[in-house]
Amino acid sequence: MNATTLLHHLPLAQADAAPDRNALVAGQLRMSYGTLAHEIEAFASALIELGLARGERVAIWLDKRTETVTGCFGATAAGCVFVPINPLLKPEQVAYILRDCNVRVLLTSPERHALLTDVLAECPDLRHLILTGSIEQMASPLTLTSWVQCMESARRPGHRVIDGDMAAILYTSGSTGRPKGVVLSHRNMVTGAKSVAGYLENHREDTLLAALPLSFDAGFSQLTTAFHSGAAVVLLNYLLPRDVVKALARERVTGLTAVPPLWIQLTQVEWPESIAEHLRYIANTGGRMPLETLRQLRARLPRTKPYLMYGLTEAFRATYLPPKEADRRPDSIGKSIPNSEVLVLREDGSPCDADEPGELVQRGALVAMGYWNDPEKTAERFKPLPASVHESGLVLPEVAVFSGDTVRRDAEGFLYFIGRRDEMIKTSGYRVSPTEVEEAVYATRLVGECAAFGVEHATLGQAIALVATPPAGGELDVPALLAACRNHLAAWQVPSTVIAHPGPLPRNPNGKIDRRALAEQHAAS
Repeated sequence: MNATTLLHHLPLAQADAAPDRNALVAGQLRMSYGTLAHEIEAFASALIELGLARGERVAIWLDKRTETVTGCFGATAAGCVFVPINPLLKPEQVAYILRDCNVRVLLTSPERHALLTDVLAECPDLRHLILTGSIEQMASPLTLTSWVQCMESARRPGHRVIDGDMAAILYTSGSTGRPKGVVLSHRNMVTGAKSVAGYLENHREDTLLAALPLSFDAGFSQLTTAFHSGAAVVLLNYLLPRDVVKALARERVTGLTAVPPLWIQLTQVEWPESIAEHLRYIANTGGRMPLETLRQLRARLPRTKPYLMYGLTEAFRATYLPPKEADRRPDSIGKSIPNSEVLVLREDGSPCDADEPGELVQRGALVAMGYWNDPEKTAERFKPLPASVHESGLVLPEVAVFSGDTVRRDAEGFLYFIGRRDEMIKTSGYRVSPTEVEEAVYATRLVGECAAFGVEHATLGQAIALVATPPAGGELDVPALLAACRNHLAAWQVPSTVIAHPGPLPRNPNGKIDRRALAEQHAAS
């Protein structure tokens, strides 16, 4: 078996060991590891034939399908960097990502390409389009290549890369401004795959259901952990919770990772009793699972192991709670995952005492390479470890990721999440920037001033509330405002509540709108 030091080695090594074993399931399609390896190598060759240099970016804007997987792993096999784009984003948001990390090649479908017609001209670095369907009778200023043509490419070696080189850029919303591109190395992703597959005890007889978007670190992790273990992955684009349940039963799924809103929905639909016979584990990420939801799932799945996890895109995964602890401390986020260390530090960098709140700081091979082309934000989050926790005698500093999240560690070493130090909104498992929502609202010209923030919600975790003043000389038309938001924001970014405010919004001492004060006021009202 090949050494799995680079991301694409994971599926290629499985193809060497067992080429006929199922790697991917998509509807009626079953793709073996051997076929997947063949397509990865063909796509990599096509990128080399297009003239891509080492480290150039290849974006994939597709739903979950085999071409999405092949595109990601084929890009790294060529020595390039893949950029998975959430299929639910709007064209303007896709164009922003294409511009921000200078994407050279975009893999998408003809239908999605049609949606991008008006914005591709704003992406000057984009040179090539690869479409999953026919390109006949299509005109474009860019080079057009079909997926079929890629699969027919003559084999060409990819660029030389090492495990410290870039493999992927995953976009995550920041607390201010536009989304940030988190740069992950091959080492980050391969180490993460081995670590997570280790504590989840994944093996070649597993079948994992990929219900989360592959643009999420936790979603893409379903591929990497499965490919490390030789397991199969079921690619599911679901509309309703019962679609997930049907897939669990139909494919005899053994592992399911989801976010709290989906778990809540899944407890509200009927499950075939047979699922309890083969679903070996469930894993929660993207926010705390409500205790009542966990209780219902455990009653329904008495033999299924629950894993409660916490992580950052900036460091792939941080902690997990072993299943045997789920009854004793269900509100804990657990301890560090293997080959990683989580620290709880005071503002001066010194370690906190037991049960003393502090900032969660993560060190180790999972810490990302920083934010793409953003030295200022990178310096805020990725910092050298303080001398108080650094090994004595070392000269070169070790960079860790400072999460901005406040936690505490009990006397037994278990961690508990307290709150976010920034103003991010965590809704439906997504991290939403309030500033990005506000920018879209201002673009409608239907408000004077506005501020977005999160309010606690029973099923979403947080719902997005918007306080807005009327436009100059007019009235606040809430239905028109929400309709405009739906045209320019992804569904989870649209405010759930719009609160009319008659006068200027409150300011802080720096003259900025005091979003935190508004959030506290309306949380209490």
